[in-house]
Amino acid sequence: MAAPSAPRPPRPRKEPQPLVIPRSAAEEQRLRLERLMRNPEKTVPIPEKLNEWAPRPPPEFVRDVMGSSAGAGSGEFHVYRHLRRREYQRQDFMDAMAEKQRLDEEFQKKLERNKMIAEEQTAKRRRKRQKLKEKKLQAKKNKLEQKKQEKEPGQSQEQGSSEDDEEDSKEEEEKEDDAEEPSFVMGR
Repeated sequence: MAAPSAPRPPRPRKEPQPLVIPRSAAEEQRLRLERLMRNPEKTVPIPEKLNEWAPRPPPEFVRDVMGSSAGAGSGEFHVYRHLRRREYQRQDFMDAMAEKQRLDEEFQKKLERNKMIAEEQTAKRRRKRQKLKEKKLQAKKNKLEQKKQEKEPGQSQEQGSSEDDEEDSKEEEEKEDDAEEPSFVMGR
Protein backbone atom coordinates (compact mmCIF):
# COMPACT_ATOMS: atom_id res chain seq x y z
CA MET A 1 0.00 0.00 0.00
CA ALA A 2 1.02 3.53 -0.62
CA ALA A 3 2.07 5.75 2.20
CA PRO A 4 -0.48 8.35 3.25
CA SER A 5 0.26 11.73 1.65
CA ALA A 6 -0.01 15.12 3.24
CA PRO A 7 -3.52 16.55 3.27
CA ARG A 8 -4.23 19.00 0.43
CA PRO A 9 -5.39 22.49 1.23
CA PRO A 10 -9.02 23.05 0.31
CA ARG A 11 -9.65 24.71 -3.06
CA PRO A 12 -11.30 28.08 -3.00
CA ARG A 13 -14.84 27.67 -4.23
CA LYS A 14 -16.12 29.88 -6.98
CA GLU A 15 -19.26 31.67 -6.10
CA PRO A 16 -22.06 30.74 -8.46
CA GLN A 17 -22.83 33.51 -10.86
CA PRO A 18 -26.38 34.80 -10.93
CA LEU A 19 -28.35 33.86 -14.03
CA VAL A 20 -28.82 36.99 -16.11
CA ILE A 21 -31.02 36.89 -19.14
CA PRO A 22 -30.05 39.62 -21.61
CA ARG A 23 -32.96 41.73 -22.79
CA SER A 24 -31.22 43.40 -25.70
CA ALA A 25 -28.32 42.84 -28.04
CA ALA A 26 -26.29 45.53 -26.26
CA GLU A 27 -26.79 43.83 -22.89
CA GLU A 28 -25.79 40.47 -24.39
CA GLN A 29 -22.62 42.03 -25.79
CA ARG A 30 -21.86 43.63 -22.41
CA LEU A 31 -22.20 40.26 -20.66
CA ARG A 32 -19.87 38.60 -23.17
CA LEU A 33 -17.25 41.31 -22.68
CA GLU A 34 -17.47 40.98 -18.91
CA ARG A 35 -16.96 37.21 -19.16
CA LEU A 36 -13.91 37.74 -21.40
CA MET A 37 -12.40 40.35 -19.09
CA ARG A 38 -12.64 38.11 -16.01
CA ASN A 39 -9.59 36.21 -17.26
CA PRO A 40 -7.60 38.44 -19.67
CA GLU A 41 -4.78 35.86 -20.07
CA LYS A 42 -7.13 33.34 -21.66
CA THR A 43 -6.99 33.22 -25.46
CA VAL A 44 -10.08 34.27 -27.33
CA PRO A 45 -11.25 32.07 -30.20
CA ILE A 46 -11.77 34.17 -33.32
CA PRO A 47 -13.83 32.40 -35.97
CA GLU A 48 -12.35 32.25 -39.43
CA LYS A 49 -14.10 33.81 -42.38
CA LEU A 50 -16.50 31.40 -44.00
CA ASN A 51 -15.83 30.65 -47.63
CA GLU A 52 -18.37 31.89 -50.13
CA TRP A 53 -20.90 29.40 -51.30
CA ALA A 54 -20.09 27.98 -54.71
CA PRO A 55 -22.30 25.61 -56.68
CA ARG A 56 -21.19 22.11 -57.44
CA PRO A 57 -19.51 21.98 -60.85
CA PRO A 58 -21.51 20.35 -63.64
CA PRO A 59 -20.81 16.67 -64.27
CA GLU A 60 -18.25 15.94 -66.95
CA PHE A 61 -20.22 13.02 -68.32
CA VAL A 62 -24.00 12.79 -68.05
CA ARG A 63 -25.08 9.16 -68.13
CA ASP A 64 -28.86 9.37 -68.32
CA VAL A 65 -29.95 12.31 -70.43
CA MET A 66 -33.65 12.92 -70.13
CA GLY A 67 -36.10 15.73 -70.39
CA SER A 68 -39.62 16.54 -69.32
CA SER A 69 -41.06 15.54 -72.70
CA ALA A 70 -43.00 12.47 -73.73
CA GLY A 71 -41.39 9.13 -73.09
CA ALA A 72 -40.19 9.99 -69.63
CA GLY A 73 -41.93 8.44 -66.67
CA SER A 74 -43.65 10.47 -63.98
CA GLY A 75 -40.73 9.92 -61.60
CA GLU A 76 -38.19 11.25 -64.09
CA PHE A 77 -39.69 14.73 -64.11
CA HIS A 78 -38.60 15.38 -60.54
CA VAL A 79 -35.03 14.35 -61.36
CA TYR A 80 -35.09 16.62 -64.43
CA ARG A 81 -36.51 19.50 -62.41
CA HIS A 82 -33.77 19.12 -59.79
CA LEU A 83 -31.01 19.08 -62.43
CA ARG A 84 -32.53 22.10 -64.16
CA ARG A 85 -32.78 24.04 -60.88
CA ARG A 86 -29.17 23.26 -60.03
CA GLU A 87 -28.00 24.42 -63.48
CA TYR A 88 -29.95 27.70 -63.20
CA GLN A 89 -28.43 28.24 -59.77
CA ARG A 90 -24.95 27.65 -61.18
CA GLN A 91 -25.58 30.12 -64.02
CA ASP A 92 -26.91 32.76 -61.63
CA PHE A 93 -23.80 32.32 -59.48
CA MET A 94 -21.53 32.75 -62.51
CA ASP A 95 -23.43 35.89 -63.55
CA ALA A 96 -23.12 37.33 -60.03
CA MET A 97 -19.38 36.61 -59.96
CA ALA A 98 -18.92 38.25 -63.38
CA GLU A 99 -20.80 41.35 -62.16
CA LYS A 100 -18.70 41.49 -58.99
CA GLN A 101 -15.50 41.20 -61.04
CA ARG A 102 -16.69 43.96 -63.40
CA LEU A 103 -17.44 46.28 -60.46
CA ASP A 104 -14.03 45.54 -58.93
CA GLU A 105 -12.29 46.41 -62.21
CA GLU A 106 -14.26 49.66 -62.50
CA PHE A 107 -13.30 50.54 -58.95
CA GLN A 108 -9.61 49.87 -59.63
CA LYS A 109 -9.76 52.03 -62.78
CA LYS A 110 -11.40 54.83 -60.80
CA LEU A 111 -8.67 54.59 -58.13
CA GLU A 112 -5.95 54.79 -60.81
CA ARG A 113 -7.66 57.77 -62.47
CA ASN A 114 -7.94 59.61 -59.12
CA LYS A 115 -4.30 58.81 -58.35
CA MET A 116 -3.17 60.23 -61.71
CA ILE A 117 -5.21 63.42 -61.18
CA ALA A 118 -3.71 63.86 -57.71
CA GLU A 119 -0.17 63.33 -59.05
CA GLU A 120 -0.75 65.91 -61.80
CA GLN A 121 -2.00 68.48 -59.29
CA THR A 122 0.95 67.77 -57.02
CA ALA A 123 3.40 68.18 -59.90
CA LYS A 124 1.73 71.44 -60.93
CA ARG A 125 1.96 72.82 -57.40
CA ARG A 126 5.57 71.62 -57.11
CA ARG A 127 6.46 73.53 -60.32
CA LYS A 128 4.77 76.62 -58.94
CA ARG A 129 6.67 76.41 -55.63
CA GLN A 130 9.94 75.86 -57.48
CA LYS A 131 9.24 78.87 -59.69
CA LEU A 132 8.58 81.09 -56.68
CA LYS A 133 11.74 79.81 -55.01
CA GLU A 134 13.80 80.62 -58.10
CA LYS A 135 12.19 84.05 -58.30
CA LYS A 136 13.15 84.82 -54.70
CA LEU A 137 16.67 83.56 -55.29
CA GLN A 138 17.01 85.72 -58.42
CA ALA A 139 15.72 88.78 -56.54
CA LYS A 140 18.27 88.15 -53.80
CA LYS A 141 21.07 87.89 -56.37
CA ASN A 142 19.94 91.10 -58.06
CA LYS A 143 19.89 92.90 -54.73
CA LEU A 144 23.45 91.72 -53.94
CA GLU A 145 24.63 92.82 -57.38
CA GLN A 146 23.08 96.27 -56.90
CA LYS A 147 24.84 96.65 -53.55
CA LYS A 148 28.07 95.54 -55.18
CA GLN A 149 27.66 98.06 -58.01
CA GLU A 150 26.94 100.85 -55.52
CA LYS A 151 30.19 100.03 -53.73
CA GLU A 152 32.17 99.96 -57.00
CA PRO A 153 31.23 103.09 -58.98
CA GLY A 154 34.18 102.58 -61.39
CA GLN A 155 32.40 100.08 -63.63
CA SER A 156 31.38 101.07 -67.12
CA GLN A 157 27.75 102.04 -67.57
CA GLU A 158 27.38 99.96 -70.75
CA GLN A 159 27.83 96.63 -69.01
CA GLY A 160 25.37 97.56 -66.27
CA SER A 161 22.72 98.70 -68.75
CA SER A 162 22.91 95.46 -70.77
CA GLU A 163 22.49 93.46 -67.55
CA ASP A 164 19.55 95.67 -66.58
CA ASP A 165 17.88 95.03 -69.94
CA GLU A 166 18.19 91.28 -69.43
CA GLU A 167 16.78 91.52 -65.91
CA ASP A 168 13.88 93.71 -67.11
CA SER A 169 12.96 91.21 -69.83
CA LYS A 170 13.06 88.34 -67.27
CA GLU A 171 10.85 90.31 -64.88
CA GLU A 172 8.33 91.03 -67.67
CA GLU A 173 8.18 87.32 -68.53
CA GLU A 174 7.62 86.46 -64.88
CA LYS A 175 4.83 89.06 -64.61
CA GLU A 176 3.11 87.51 -67.62
CA ASP A 177 3.32 84.10 -65.98
CA ASP A 178 1.80 85.50 -62.79
CA ALA A 179 -1.27 86.64 -64.73
CA GLU A 180 -1.85 83.06 -65.91
CA GLU A 181 -1.88 81.53 -62.43
CA PRO A 182 -5.03 79.43 -61.92
CA SER A 183 -7.36 80.37 -59.12
CA PHE A 184 -8.12 77.95 -56.32
CA VAL A 185 -11.34 75.94 -56.88
CA MET A 186 -13.21 74.29 -54.00
CA GLY A 187 -14.81 70.87 -54.32
CA ARG A 188 -12.36 69.13 -56.60
